[in-house]
Amino acid sequence: MILGFLKPPTMSPRLHRLKNSALFSTLSPLELKIVDGLLHERRYLTDEIVFDEGEEGQALYLLMSGKVLISKAHAGVNQVVAQLEPGSFFGDLALLDNSPRNAQARAMEPCEMAVFFRADFLGLLETDAVIGYKISLALARHIGLRLREWMGTGRPQLEAL
Repeated sequence: MILGFLKPPTMSPRLHRLKNSALFSTLSPLELKIVDGLLHERRYLTDEIVFDEGEEGQALYLLMSGKVLISKAHAGVNQVVAQLEPGSFFGDLALLDNSPRNAQARAMEPCEMAVFFRADFLGLLETDAVIGYKISLALARHIGLRLREWMGTGRPQLEAL
């Protein structure tokens, strides 16, 4: 076809799943391919800990399949903070700073995740400012939404953020 070059590139099922995430929804197919090249695939078994509370955060996790339980120790008891479904991402503050994890993430069933390490994100900010800006804006919106939801609960502290 002579005008075949005008057709938008087809996206793989994995790229479609990335595109459906709030974190990457504003990226073009080409930008998604660039980001996908930076992501690391990880698999977790049922009840396997993805990361533990207090551990150094080095990556954001995008849940591709399965379910994850986020819990936080409070007064000696683990309290459920969230149950996440495919398309959700967590551990997002690790992209921004070196603070310890403030909750535990555990696979509730076999999971597949795309992992975005801080070093790769910082490199992306230096090499492709447009993609870095889009992801940073999505992160800021997500954190702002979570903060507004938390403040709406009437709790005086932001301990689960």
